[in-house]
Amino acid sequence: MLQEYKSLVENFYHWEINTPENIYLSQPLGDDYKHYSFAETGNQARRMATALKAMNLPEKSHIGIVSKNCAHWIISDLAIAMAGHISVPFYPTLIDEQINQVLVHSECKVLFVGKLDSWATMKAGIPESVKCIAYPSFYDGCPSTEMDEWDSIIDAHEPLQENIQPKYEDICTIIYTSGTTGVPKGVMLTYGAIIEAITYTKDEVALDLPNARFFSYLPLCHIAERNIVEAASMATGGTVFFADTLESFQKNLQTAMPTHFLAVPRIWTKFQLGILAKMPQSRLDMLLKIPVIKAVIKGKIQKGLGLSNAKIILTGAAPMPPSLLDWYKKLGITIREAYGMSENVGAHSMMPADAIKSGTVGKPYPKVVTRIDPETGEIQMKAPWNTIGYYKEPILTESLLKDGWLCTGDMGEIDSEGYLKITGRVKDMFKSAKGEYIVPAPIENMLLVNPVIEQVCVVGTGLSQPIALIVPSEIGKNMPRENLMESLEETLKRVNPNFKNYEALRKAVVVKDLWTVENNMLTPTMKIKRNVVENYYKNQVELWEELEEKVVFE
Repeated sequence: MLQEYKSLVENFYHWEINTPENIYLSQPLGDDYKHYSFAETGNQARRMATALKAMNLPEKSHIGIVSKNCAHWIISDLAIAMAGHISVPFYPTLIDEQINQVLVHSECKVLFVGKLDSWATMKAGIPESVKCIAYPSFYDGCPSTEMDEWDSIIDAHEPLQENIQPKYEDICTIIYTSGTTGVPKGVMLTYGAIIEAITYTKDEVALDLPNARFFSYLPLCHIAERNIVEAASMATGGTVFFADTLESFQKNLQTAMPTHFLAVPRIWTKFQLGILAKMPQSRLDMLLKIPVIKAVIKGKIQKGLGLSNAKIILTGAAPMPPSLLDWYKKLGITIREAYGMSENVGAHSMMPADAIKSGTVGKPYPKVVTRIDPETGEIQMKAPWNTIGYYKEPILTESLLKDGWLCTGDMGEIDSEGYLKITGRVKDMFKSAKGEYIVPAPIENMLLVNPVIEQVCVVGTGLSQPIALIVPSEIGKNMPRENLMESLEETLKRVNPNFKNYEALRKAVVVKDLWTVENNMLTPTMKIKRNVVENYYKNQVELWEELEEKVVFE
């Protein structure tokens, strides 16, 4: 166990020296696994660091990573730090125009290119001035024949012998936001910020747990995965397992049997649907009432999900319906909500394990001071790990950081027990034709309690009353249309009385297409791009508003 947390790379040095033969990274390749010990991980990272230093790049150059999660993502991130440079990771789903924008803005000199679904839609956006290095060819979709390849580079260089010790105030990484409302912004995080965040959240995320195991599948370029997998694994000396493909996800998770596991609400919903497809709710309810069988059923489901050993089970990035949290709790799976963003190293609050309060995102971590702006309802916070600002965006940085307070852009409330509740986004508010401001998130959260709904976006700019655009879940899609309509009508009757008259939904519209990253309706972190969704349905919304039916099908 580490006595004192330092930078990620220095934490890694500790395990490289003290547990060199322990497996650090476990990479599935089809039915086989390729294991990398701490010694081998260090050897490869040090050789690549030597290669980077041999390029004679300017001090603290920006070096990009674009790849799905894999062992070499973490190895290359270590190599960048060992060489004294700054890592700038990008989402592997970007297309040519998007990757070009962030590469040019970040001024990357080198780009590690790895496991990708479609390099063809991306490569035209890579500036000629950026040197590309491909991960080993055994990764699916890796363009190793089009550029210098990892193995040939490390074979040509000796391991770097010196151990860099970064300065507290130096920039460690620049993380580009997912661009929910526009162009992504580069969040600058210092080594000191990451050290502070690890130090003061260690108890909540169980960094003293022996034999820790992690499962990496959410984008590593996102702060949540960077924390709960990369940073936590280097702090604990645990093992990181990866998902190979979407098809092998469940099998890989069962192999990993993680002690720490994070999933966004949409994944928890898919897990639920998978369980109910094998065992209908009525039968599950019946079996859970039988004392002798109850424990067996819970154990079987937990093992089937791969969560038998999980000690820290988290959700975040989007609101989790309380009904879904309760559903899992009955199965012996306690899911704790966490709240944060890139700008505060993903660390604002977490649900206490022994005092869960539904409808909130828990209590702020130690060293976090939180306040609510009395005019806008915005959540603002101070912590020693806040960002120093947005790269090359001084005006945006000014509006983000005011007198030491980080302005989150989220709206919220703090109750008498210190629990934080998220009530919406300041920028998501819209004005109806009656001149009243409407905050859509609370309405959407109440709608999502109905399991026939998978995605929802409440719109209404310029309308007399708001309308809910709904993508049905698999449960909803498999229902007769009449039953789905009846279920949604009942939901409207239940939801509307909870809001003011001008906030009440006029109707629900069931749309045909799922909102995805590929059709640009979702960010890479599965958040709805509200402006894109509104614009897509803009011409139809006014027509739907005139119809008398409470539930309309596109």
